[in-house]
Amino acid sequence: MKQTETIAAIATALSDSGIGIIRISGSEAIPVGDRIYRSKNGCHSLKDYGSHTIHYGFIVDGDEILDEVMVSVMKAPKTYTREDTVEINCHGGVLVMRRILEAVLRNGARLAEPGEFTRRAFLNGRIDLAKAEAVMDLIRSRSDYARKASFSQLEGSVSDRIRQLRQKILTELAFIESALDDPEHISTEGYPERLSKTVDELIGACRRLIDSAENGRLLKEGINTVIVGKPNAGKSSLLNLLAGKERAIVTDIAGTTRDVLEEPVSLHGISLNVIDTAGIRSTSDLVEKMGVQRAEQYAKEADLILYMADSSIPMDDSDERILKLLKGKKCIALLNKSDLTAVLTKEELQGRLPEGVPVISVSVKEKKGLDELERTLTDLFFAGKLSFNEEVIITSMRHKEALQNACESLLEVKKSLEAGMPEDFFSIDLMSAYASLGEIIGEEVGEDLVNEIFSKFCMGK
Repeated sequence: MKQTETIAAIATALSDSGIGIIRISGSEAIPVGDRIYRSKNGCHSLKDYGSHTIHYGFIVDGDEILDEVMVSVMKAPKTYTREDTVEINCHGGVLVMRRILEAVLRNGARLAEPGEFTRRAFLNGRIDLAKAEAVMDLIRSRSDYARKASFSQLEGSVSDRIRQLRQKILTELAFIESALDDPEHISTEGYPERLSKTVDELIGACRRLIDSAENGRLLKEGINTVIVGKPNAGKSSLLNLLAGKERAIVTDIAGTTRDVLEEPVSLHGISLNVIDTAGIRSTSDLVEKMGVQRAEQYAKEADLILYMADSSIPMDDSDERILKLLKGKKCIALLNKSDLTAVLTKEELQGRLPEGVPVISVSVKEKKGLDELERTLTDLFFAGKLSFNEEVIITSMRHKEALQNACESLLEVKKSLEAGMPEDFFSIDLMSAYASLGEIIGEEVGEDLVNEIFSKFCMGK
């Protein structure tokens, strides 16, 4: 019943803006819009207009004119939801949008649930589940690379690859079923060898997608980056520079930063969740000591550590304490204050760091070294380049889990082949892999999972 009801919601941000949009979708969308729409001369109704047209008029509530508007009329099936859709483009004041939405609801629509427009697009077959999830990822993307990855998925990069893999499995299932039904005419001689080769290709393809999920997570969620260093090394100044605003208090007094400060940053399209921490040193100050302990804990959990070293002073016991945190972690060392006379050289710092940790000379004061930091980040996390022309990147942990399940089922097929089991044993695990891959695009999912996915969407989308 809920699926057939006509729904409505404010589709733009609920804040003052130039334009606001109220979206209506369902079989009664045009009649509902007609009840509150008046054309300029009063002699036209929305049902008279052709599909995908926009019209000037007014929205009324009884005898009261609420706003001067442009109304779009789009008729099924060529709409976002594959249902009749009306979009009211009004002035973007919060009060105006709410009054118009209230009038729409009083005249036959109900308030849409979060993500219900996209849910209907999925249920009506316009998009699959992977593309539906990409809609919200695109809205929430925090960097240009994340946007590109989400748009690539929305265009079908993930869905197309999953369908290709499922088609290969389906071909094998069809052959096995035919051979079992008609053994006199369909020979299975040499088939185990052929199937083994196909299964190897499928396992390899699944593993490549699984391996891309870590990069996908970093693109989607951002690289959790912790800045560590001694007091007054320039950590807070670096955070302010990356953030483009005075996020942290900067003074010449050592130990100014007592607690962690977090700020999302986009560095040349790469999203970082940057955490500035208290300067690491031995201290008797209880509050500062707690800040140092937090800094060390955040460093242990980070995707990336930015070790800020001060080139104007020699290394000491505090640096040795920091060096222990870097072992086994992805790290970039920043030799700050390159504008001053160097006491600590790049070569000396390199010799004290774990093998493979890059060192970049920077001057936060003069804003030097950020381009090299961006290049080093790309090398460290994304094999030196980020491209979405052909590469398929998994950004959803749900997709990764489904691929892992499919891979495990395919490995069971390999075991059956190596053990010389009958063909019907292959079918069981091949079908399991087929179903696991189907979960990604929504062909093998239950209503509870669909509800959970769309509940995370914003209103109006």
